[in-house]
Amino acid sequence: MNPETKMLINGELVDAASGNTYPNINPATEEAMGQVADAGPEDMDRAIAAARRAFDETDWSTNHAFRLQCLQQLKAGLLAEMDDFKQQIAAETGAPLGICGAMGPQCEVPIGFMDFTLSALPEFQWSRDIGISEMMGIKSRRLVEKEAIGVVACVTPWNVPLQINLAKCIPALAAGCTIVLKPAPDTPWSATTLGRIVKEHTDIPPGVFNVVTSEDPVTVGDQLVGDPRVDMVSFTGSTAVGKHIMARASETVKKVFLELGGKSANIVLDDADLGGSLLSALSVCFHAGQGCALHTRLLVPKSKQAEAEELLKTYFGFIAYGDPEADGAIMGPLVNAKQRDRVLSYIEKGKAEGARVLLGGGVPQHLDKGYYVEPTVFVDVTNDMTIAREEIFGPVLAVIAYEDEEDAIRIANESDFGLSGGVWSASEERALAVARRIRTGTVNVNGGNFYAADAPFGGYKQSGIGREMGPEGFEEYLETKTIAIGV
Repeated sequence: MNPETKMLINGELVDAASGNTYPNINPATEEAMGQVADAGPEDMDRAIAAARRAFDETDWSTNHAFRLQCLQQLKAGLLAEMDDFKQQIAAETGAPLGICGAMGPQCEVPIGFMDFTLSALPEFQWSRDIGISEMMGIKSRRLVEKEAIGVVACVTPWNVPLQINLAKCIPALAAGCTIVLKPAPDTPWSATTLGRIVKEHTDIPPGVFNVVTSEDPVTVGDQLVGDPRVDMVSFTGSTAVGKHIMARASETVKKVFLELGGKSANIVLDDADLGGSLLSALSVCFHAGQGCALHTRLLVPKSKQAEAEELLKTYFGFIAYGDPEADGAIMGPLVNAKQRDRVLSYIEKGKAEGARVLLGGGVPQHLDKGYYVEPTVFVDVTNDMTIAREEIFGPVLAVIAYEDEEDAIRIANESDFGLSGGVWSASEERALAVARRIRTGTVNVNGGNFYAADAPFGGYKQSGIGREMGPEGFEEYLETKTIAIGV
């Protein structure tokens, strides 16, 4: 691996002003792999100032052809270094190497997703003429202009760091914004290496793209989202932190994009093929359950509950987990000890509130290192239990039995969240009708997969505000201006 340990501020790779660093821990081995700069308020101030200056004093926001050229260079640089990038992403996230390749969202796939923005940018209508109107005796020809929103704070999590870094930064850069990227402290290299590639492979001007890493995300994060020089905050993470960011950003009335938590329901209707549909329940083991859109509530008909339990025991018995570099591993560790302990505490809450552990429920005995939790399935769960209400972010499935279709829809919607969901039925028409009644931003029907560069992603309710990816994701980073010309 060749990770970058320095931050990118104003076009230069720099250490923290204090000289401080902190270790990047491999969650599979619990050992430090290397160091990274540990920024303080002075470093963040320099990054914000650089982004502000680059937006206000260069033609980055208006030179569309130049931006496209720079983004093409960035993609070429990412492809040139992709094999090494995969290794370090797998190491710092604990994700199996398989989901860093063509079959998962950790590295190769999100780099490929850049093509959507690169192909759409030359065709985007930055200005449109909406014709002449007469109001109060004045005739005017009106133009509607799209302009970059300004300086964007991109605050990203540790579960799929490169995917989310690119999903925010590429459309923001394409729109003409300048950026300060603050990654999660657990996965800093996914951001610092991106910064180095920007510097070494592109003509992106100094200050347009900045990366600030810190072991203490609260201090510099609060500074970033509250600074009046920042025009927008784009955040992915927990709902609790999202609420804080929304309140902090309100002090300067800046725009926020929030992609927050989920507690998505996967509904198996009574006419569905039970054996086939229940295979989808294994998704809670993907990246050790560290995915906001994973379907962590499984809704099955009461009449088929016993059969479903037997199938789940069989299916989950095939899950290979442990060393993320081992052949066939589909589940690695949780990202850190704090997250492992948090997941274990939720498992204990589930037991205390009366749910029954069908399998799993603890730390695997065959692994003496790493932040692992066994794939865990709870049955006899009711929708008022903590494990059915709160996002656990671990390999924990809550199975809820329902009476009929109306009851299933009620249970699915009886949640503070609304990020994703699934519906299975022998009738596509019936499944679509149910999908349209679920109050979520995405729904997979009969094994479909919404995840794609051109598909907008985001949530209802406390799962967030706005959309990422697709045309909607690009337009999040634009302001709209109307100009009236007297005629």
